[in-house]
Amino acid sequence: MTSTQVFADADDMKWITQCMKDNMNEGAKEDVVFKYCQCMNNKMDSNETKSISQWEKSHPNEMKDCEKQSGWK
Repeated sequence: MTSTQVFADADDMKWITQCMKDNMNEGAKEDVVFKYCQCMNNKMDSNETKSISQWEKSHPNEMKDCEKQSGWK
């Protein structure tokens, strides 16, 4: 059995934490925001220099996919 879960390192957690702060007033529950931010982080290249919030603006398809996966409505 294989797992598709990706384990976040310290740099990933920094980006995910910032994404959560950026989205804390968007109306979703904290666990949904975490899943969304984690999903977006996983779609980004490890060498990306933009924040998740910056990156999502130029990647609407990835954003929609992560909204769906996280249960964001």
